[in-house]
Amino acid sequence: MALDTGASPEAHPDWKDIVPSVTDASTLGDGLRIAREHSGRSLAELSSITRVPSRYLTALEQNDFSTLPNRVFSIGYVRAYAGSLGLDEQLAVERFRRESPDPSIPLQAPVGVAFEEVRRYSPRLIAAGLALVIAVVGWNVFQRVSLMRAPQPSDLAATPESWTLGAVPGQPAALSLSAPRPAPPDQTIPALYITPGLETELTGLDPASREAITAAAAGAPPVQRAFNPRGAIYGASASASQVVIQAREAAGLVVRMADGRVLFARQLAAGDAWRAPAGIAATIDASKWTAFDVYLNGEHGGRLEAQLTPLDQLNTRAQGLARQAASEVAARTEAARVAAVQAQAQLQTVTVQSGVVSATGG
Repeated sequence: MALDTGASPEAHPDWKDIVPSVTDASTLGDGLRIAREHSGRSLAELSSITRVPSRYLTALEQNDFSTLPNRVFSIGYVRAYAGSLGLDEQLAVERFRRESPDPSIPLQAPVGVAFEEVRRYSPRLIAAGLALVIAVVGWNVFQRVSLMRAPQPSDLAATPESWTLGAVPGQPAALSLSAPRPAPPDQTIPALYITPGLETELTGLDPASREAITAAAAGAPPVQRAFNPRGAIYGASASASQVVIQAREAAGLVVRMADGRVLFARQLAAGDAWRAPAGIAATIDASKWTAFDVYLNGEHGGRLEAQLTPLDQLNTRAQGLARQAASEVAARTEAARVAAVQAQAQLQTVTVQSGVVSATGG
């Protein structure tokens, strides 16, 4: 008994052969036509299914791509036609693009063509470059040769060396230098102009009286050394402090409040300083008090005199010096004002007397 290997096609008339691939045909149109005939449907039926006019389906089967509309619609028609026949839509679209290239896209040169062009013209480019280099080198050599001249004897070698002190080389020996002449007087700087009465008004001293100037200089307080920041500055701002403590060498400085709190504590390096705030009761504790200078109102006021120094004591000294300086400035200003008034009165008296003498006729 023979084995049953499967039902025959006659037993199942609904069976159909597999749809042939669109890539097996010689052209895209032949592949679409063969698939349509294999499906047993007409162009009218496929036009109704795909909603593509029959003339465009006929043009696709006949490879007459010139009658198709613009490229976007044509690709859509190919995709719809292939899909209705059970074909691979993407393969059909790719074959349509190969058989009907887009004229708006310029053709690209094959890979390696540009390199071949360079290789073709490279001997000429190399020859042109060598010719340019040879021309530049030749021009420079020509310029060098044209500027060369035979060596000439030195001009200094022909100068006689039998000259004496005071004689000019190349000149007769009788000609000698004369004695130096004095420099002309300086005429470029004008004499300093001093406004009459200005110094008297500002200082209260007559600039013509040397005795008054000498006495004022002798009675003036000595000018102390001013505070010079040479390192970090801690503490209060400059406008809120009259006392500055500056370290001459590295030493520790601790400032304690009256209630025991520490206001400032630091190991100061040489040149560092601390500005003491005004109106605060505190005690300055210096590990080495001789290493600290005290500046009152910006001027040197000596050194710390003990390990523990009340801050009130330094602030009081600074305030007293400030009041003394202010009173001295006020006294000098008042003296200058009185002197100016007296001088004005004397000038008016002399003017009146001169007028009376002139009126009486001498």
